[in-house]
Amino acid sequence: MTAYPGNVATVQDFLNILQEIAADDLAETWDNVGLLIGSPRNRIHAVLLALDPTIDLISQAKDIGAQLILTHHPAIFHPLKALHTDQPAGKFICSALQADISVIGCHTNLDATSGGVNDVLAQALNLIDTKPLLAAKNGAQDCGHGRIGNLPTALSADAFIHTIQTAIAPPWMLEAGPHPEQISRVALCGGSCSDLAETALSAGADVFLTAEVKHAVARWAEEAGLWLIDGGHFATENPAIAALRQLLVNKLNQEDLDVQLFIADQKPPLQLMRAYVFSNNQAAEQVFGMN
Repeated sequence: MTAYPGNVATVQDFLNILQEIAADDLAETWDNVGLLIGSPRNRIHAVLLALDPTIDLISQAKDIGAQLILTHHPAIFHPLKALHTDQPAGKFICSALQADISVIGCHTNLDATSGGVNDVLAQALNLIDTKPLLAAKNGAQDCGHGRIGNLPTALSADAFIHTIQTAIAPPWMLEAGPHPEQISRVALCGGSCSDLAETALSAGADVFLTAEVKHAVARWAEEAGLWLIDGGHFATENPAIAALRQLLVNKLNQEDLDVQLFIADQKPPLQLMRAYVFSNNQAAEQVFGMN
């Protein structure tokens, strides 16, 4: 984003704008969102957006001169009983404080909001007539966890897999349950949402795309006849970061606030493992899970 002449913004100004996009009261009670590190009075000229609060983000923020980092997954999630700076969480917090970089978490409120994680995923899969799988607890219209909708034209299972690969480029996919002959109605929930599998089936879904599917849920899908796809946590959520940036750009322009927005360089932490098996002094490469 190219800087434009406007008013200097504070962290609080940014929080106010974020509240319009993904209100804090959409977040789950167990979540931790909002300003987690820093002062709301700090001035900001550049913001770095990312999915995960990794230590490398601090270096990236310094390189671009960012005074604020916004991550989807909160930098402080569980209550802190101690701060060990030789551990990843403590090192991140300490590094942010030393660099005077504020940190905001926008987690389940971004999942649930209209135009958030799940709407971005639904749009990437070309779904129409979408609605939340679970309505928002605060009653906000079109908000809630997961989405269910229809494909404009029914697809075969293979064609739907290709659609996922094209839309979010997952480094791997897992599946459970039978392949339907045709896919018309699709349920999804970015991130770890396999607990919504029964809800998806009850809503008439032919397939449910999510991540971090639990063993028991996969077994249930086999028995219940639901095609369940694990597309990976990173792949199903990360597309929302670019969409969030555009929403923020629009709001900042409306408020005439001079803030540059950057997206961090992050890659999925989980990749397919490659095992090298030596036999008769010759190496044969085997990729787990693939023929």
